[in-house]
Amino acid sequence: MNRSNVHLLDLPDEILFVILKKLDNIDVLYSLFDINNGRLNILVQENIFSNILKFVSIDNTSIIDRFCIDILPRIHHNVKCFIFDPVFMERILLATDYPNLTKLKIVDFQKEIAFNYFTNQSSLRSIFQEQITNLILINNDKGGRRGSSDIYDEGRMECSPKIYTKDVYDHILTFFKNLKKLTIIEPSVMLYPPLSLHYLPSTTFSSPILTHLYININGLHDCLCLLDGRLTKLTTLCVNVYNIDIEISPEIVHNMDKSFNLKCFSLQLFCPSQDYDEIVSLLRRMSNLEKLTLNISIYNRKRFIDVISGADVQHDILNYMPQLRSFTFYICTYVGPVTSPYKLSSEAIQLTLANIRQPHISSMVNYVHSVVHFGEGFRAACSIFSLPFQFDYLQDLGNHFPNIIFSYVTYLLLRDIIPFEHEFLVRIARSFPSLKHLCIYNKKSQVSDGLMTLSSDNCQLHSIIAYPHLTILDIKFSHKDYVEQFLNETKTFVPCLTELEDATGFWSHKPGTGAVTNKDNTGSLISNPSVSNVSPWKLFCGYYIAQPSKINIR
Repeated sequence: MNRSNVHLLDLPDEILFVILKKLDNIDVLYSLFDINNGRLNILVQENIFSNILKFVSIDNTSIIDRFCIDILPRIHHNVKCFIFDPVFMERILLATDYPNLTKLKIVDFQKEIAFNYFTNQSSLRSIFQEQITNLILINNDKGGRRGSSDIYDEGRMECSPKIYTKDVYDHILTFFKNLKKLTIIEPSVMLYPPLSLHYLPSTTFSSPILTHLYININGLHDCLCLLDGRLTKLTTLCVNVYNIDIEISPEIVHNMDKSFNLKCFSLQLFCPSQDYDEIVSLLRRMSNLEKLTLNISIYNRKRFIDVISGADVQHDILNYMPQLRSFTFYICTYVGPVTSPYKLSSEAIQLTLANIRQPHISSMVNYVHSVVHFGEGFRAACSIFSLPFQFDYLQDLGNHFPNIIFSYVTYLLLRDIIPFEHEFLVRIARSFPSLKHLCIYNKKSQVSDGLMTLSSDNCQLHSIIAYPHLTILDIKFSHKDYVEQFLNETKTFVPCLTELEDATGFWSHKPGTGAVTNKDNTGSLISNPSVSNVSPWKLFCGYYIAQPSKINIR
């Protein structure tokens, strides 16, 4: 068969355009803009390559130089959104004017950015105040850790949530005079300081034009504050709650009028709560809601008849939302203590889901020794959830769960009163392909040794489990078998393992090809890896925790 060589420029414009769209916009513009080829030069000036520009993790300053001097002044009319590190922000925004710029996404945001740039003396004031309507901040200030028992730890923060709210969050709404959408998200499992409006004036964090808000809040009372009339135009509210059970002062009276403008609401709890009635009361105010997302865990239920079922969800919540068109949920009820496990099955829970008029719903029942706020004893974790499972966080999963793929889950906590065998962990790897943070709470020793029989040659081999994206492993509350399970490379492949917590409570890390050490570059023991000197690494992403064992890491 004859083969012909086809040059890139021999392809029609339509195919070239498809190929270029697969590449990073910055690479396309830097490599092809103003080259000695009319076709490519015209193609790369299409709006799709310059509407959104992402200047992140760029070490070569000559790239920034060329953009600011040559490229940006010639495509400035096309730019609608910038995504950048703070180090480049001022130079890029001052390189030329951007008449159509309305959206900014700032990576590695810290409160110093607000203090230095979100001021009337800033050279960027006119852009921020007159043009920006959509602001996204990836907040790298420290406030706690997802999945931790001390999820909100004021000791990790440089200032309290109340002070942070006044100095940063409230100031942003005041300074950005045309802001309609505000999104604040965390870069990893590390959480940023939450919005805390408790005991602050009702004028704090107020805006007459904000329509969309995505933010972490300190407690349920802060959600009540957000809906008390200070954000009159709000149509979309998505909140993640740190501490649901903070006592609300009886002296504070919230406006309990119905939230008629609210069309989309998302509520996720980072910790279990006993305030189901308060959550229901809050949701019933949203009679015009069209889209609802719930991820809640409720504890302090004594009897199995107290499990929140499909009938309860329909009667307590959905009947009060006639306009609802989309309902995504995960609702877990902790029942107990119970004298003996296995009195309730997922099949029994599943029968109640017919009350929720959705075609794709599933359920799980798992038995655990203890959960947050409980002592010793068996507790049942009874969960109902919509499919596909759309949350990134799932806790108290046991040996028995539906045969489905949890594509979005990045944080998973496994807990059961019977051991997790090798083949169960194989199933976990297959069912959670995006897993980054895995916690295992199980004191039971594994029974099998992780062998499987291959019928093709009738020999026994280890079935090696692969967790290609796992970056944090917490097995400090597990039997030593799980240490071997994950650190024995003949059983488990975890290519991103970099840090461990040792028996003393200090952290260890492995710098490149060097030996594992529990000291940083200054010779100090690592008590907090997020602030230790482990250069050349500058961005703290996470860590591993491992139970001490006889295994040596080389």
